[in-house]
Amino acid sequence: MRGRLKLDPATDMLGAIDVQPSFMPGGELPVPDGDAIVPVINHLLADRFLNAFATQDWHPPGHSSFASMHPGRTPYDVVSMPYGPQMLWPDHAIQGSRNAALHPGLDSARFSLILRKGLDPALDGYSAFRDNDGTSRTGLAGLLQARGVKRLFLCGLAGDVCVAWSAEDAIEAGFETYLVEDATRSIGMILPDGGNSADIARKRLEACGVVFVTSNDLTL
Repeated sequence: MRGRLKLDPATDMLGAIDVQPSFMPGGELPVPDGDAIVPVINHLLADRFLNAFATQDWHPPGHSSFASMHPGRTPYDVVSMPYGPQMLWPDHAIQGSRNAALHPGLDSARFSLILRKGLDPALDGYSAFRDNDGTSRTGLAGLLQARGVKRLFLCGLAGDVCVAWSAEDAIEAGFETYLVEDATRSIGMILPDGGNSADIARKRLEACGVVFVTSNDLTL
């Protein structure tokens, strides 16, 4: 989609997913060019959205999704967990650490809600709406519905993991859902079948109804 999209300050909300140093250059799980989204998100917070929330990955030490907890395994291996396949990651976003905080350059005062996820040591949580078992809910959908939110504009890190899962769940929860491309970066992993995780995630999101926009497409 390209062209101007008029925002409704009362019913539109920006969601900034995992804009944390852990996922930026120098972090434990860096997304290429991840820090470049901070000024774009700040522009959206200052000039486009009255309502916004953020999420933080917030893992306890020794989280089961860490490759370090699985002898003989390395980051990006996939293992079977009680809730299904789980990709293993480097230790990251450890509760209370500097890299788990929201990026210091982000205008965090503009968020009316900051939701922490991935707290259960035995269960990972990519989406802002539910954990990876598909059933444990964060309560975000009900809160946004109670506030009268109709359209969600998601951005953050990484576009092919936590942002994508959040967007899919937002659609399922009944929100008209947009992904702000210039305020999002993806890992772009090359998968065993040769596919690129960013391309696969985009096709998946477009198929379920997520609309891709840029910050310049949005106007009040």
